[in-house]
Order: sequence, then C-alpha cells, then structure tokens
Amino acid sequence: MIILSLLLMVSGLLIINAIYAYHNTHIDPNFLPTLWYYIKVIPFFLSASMMVGYGVKFLTKIVDSLTFSLIVSKGMEILVSVAIGYIFLKEIPSWRTGVGILIILTGFWVLKEK
Repeated sequence: MIILSLLLMVSGLLIINAIYAYHNTHIDPNFLPTLWYYIKVIPFFLSASMMVGYGVKFLTKIVDSLTFSLIVSKGMEILVSVAIGYIFLKEIPSWRTGVGILIILTGFWVLKEK
C-alpha cells in the first residue's frame, strides 16, 4: 500500500510539473493560446490532482500523520521539479540543490523519529 501511495503521488506530480514545463517552453505566451492549452489539459490536471490526493490519503492511513504525508508529498515535488527541469530545460542541478535535498531528507528522518 505504501508503494501505491508513493507511485500515485509521483505520477500526479510528474504530470502537473510536465504540463507547466511544456507550457513554459512550447506554448505562445499570449492569452488565447495559453487559455486553449489549459482547456485541453483539464483532464490531465483532474487525474493528476486525484492521484496526488489519493496518494496522500493512502499514506496518511499507513503512517497515521497527515503532516508527515504532506511533507513527503512536498519533498517528492522538489525531486520531480529537479527532474523535470533537467528533462525540459537541460538544467543541471548544482551542489546547492544536493545540499537542499539532503536537508529535506534529514527533516523527514527527524520528523519520523518524533
């Protein structure tokens, strides 16, 4: 069940971040093309939002802590954002990104030990 909740969260976050990254790199910034793009991706936003929601719900049932589940979701979002930045914009993470992620992982460990 924990694997399912993590996969749901990662999948939903990948979809959402990919939609924004694609918009940033490939869609004309004028209002009407942007509006048309977002109208077309409404089903993807809906499914991604449900994936993240169910992932958080299942993880909360397992660990019995909504705070921890939301923090895990935010940590995953940071990792997904780094991956999407590399895929779409070829941004190579710096050492500061690694230190930040290490601080977040340490925070997870401290929170879970409480």
